[in-house]
Amino acid sequence: MSARIGVIGGGLAGIAAALDAADDGAEVVLFERRGSLGGLTTSIDRNGLTFDNGQHVFLRCCTAYRAFLSRIGAGEQVRMQDRCDVPVLSPGGTRSSIRRSSLPAPLHLARSLATYRHLGVADRLRLGRAAIALRSLDPEDPSLDTSTFGEWLDRHGQSPDAVEKLWNLITLPTVNLPASAASLALATRVFREGLLDRRDAADIGWALVPLRVLHGENSVRALRAAGVEVRAGVRVTSIDPRPGGGRLVRTEQGATDVDAVIVATPPAVAAAIGAPVAVQTVEGLGSSPIVNVHLVLDRTVTDLELFAAVDSPVQFVFDRTASSGLGTGQCLAISLSAADGYLRSGARELIERFHASLGDLLPAARRARVVDGAVTREPAATFRGVPGSASLRPGAVTAEPDVFLAGAWCATGWPATMEGAVRSGRSAARAVMARVAPLPARDLVGTVR
Repeated sequence: MSARIGVIGGGLAGIAAALDAADDGAEVVLFERRGSLGGLTTSIDRNGLTFDNGQHVFLRCCTAYRAFLSRIGAGEQVRMQDRCDVPVLSPGGTRSSIRRSSLPAPLHLARSLATYRHLGVADRLRLGRAAIALRSLDPEDPSLDTSTFGEWLDRHGQSPDAVEKLWNLITLPTVNLPASAASLALATRVFREGLLDRRDAADIGWALVPLRVLHGENSVRALRAAGVEVRAGVRVTSIDPRPGGGRLVRTEQGATDVDAVIVATPPAVAAAIGAPVAVQTVEGLGSSPIVNVHLVLDRTVTDLELFAAVDSPVQFVFDRTASSGLGTGQCLAISLSAADGYLRSGARELIERFHASLGDLLPAARRARVVDGAVTREPAATFRGVPGSASLRPGAVTAEPDVFLAGAWCATGWPATMEGAVRSGRSAARAVMARVAPLPARDLVGTVR
């Protein structure tokens, strides 16, 4: 008889765990309190248009996530750059880019660093030395989690201007914190895996369709095809020990017997339903918000698919016209990481402020009229990846032999990203199947070329 596994949480970690467990022969039931799957990667509808709750991107080095897209049949619904190219704009009209060449790593970034017009010559020269020093760090070294990335950059000759106009362009959207607060261990993982070790690692990918379709609808089809029972709109209230072993997954509709359970929810939710999550983890990991300001303009103001900004409250901008369903005009999503200062601002205030800021970067935007807009907020988008956070992140295996954990907040070594979420879900599936139905070891990440 096959093992019966319960998976609680229909985000990327839970979906990945459920698919792997089903592929390994388990009978799987997935519970999700919302009416759709996808977790923190979802979409909203407004006035006939669709806006994602955040601009989620991935890199070519995100092998687990890319394998996940293939597994759910979504590989053709994303766009991947042939070569990493991020235009960087400033209000003064200066434009530069972070673009890789065909040279081997780390020389693939040499030209971009040497010609980066937002920094003076002296700062540009010091960038290369810091990049070489960073490449020598080991992200698995626990001592790196005792200091901030900003402290390390300061010790390696990086000026406040260099930190603000280059290093934070990568640190903010990946760790969801500025370098001054981000753990050196997490920053090292980001820069080594994403920029310095392979020349093509930082090629950027993003969804061509709403996230609700990319992750939600595709996952439901893939799960059902794999034999997973999907119970959406069902809230789990507790996971109680079952006499003789296993668990009773209790919901408002009744109880379900399972041999083991994977809890793929935020840490506070996991603890509330009875998963063995330490109080220090729930209280210590904290959260960091992401805010997105979506502007629907009456005309096209840029032909750039994406760009970053310096000397501006704007961080990153993405053209979402096609995926929003807009017929004429242009829909731009302004993504703001570590957005604590914007959580209490009203939607109208943010739309007006960022329309004006966009006009400072793109003169054509000053002449464009905002015909609609939306603000999406995720107050607890990620955990706070500060020094010391690594010791608070649990692995998949817990002290309870039939309870396992998954989620981007778990111990993956990665920041709270889509890649980290998928890796954690697959690790949990491997752990649970080894416990309830030992099988030959198999690749956790998958192969994507």
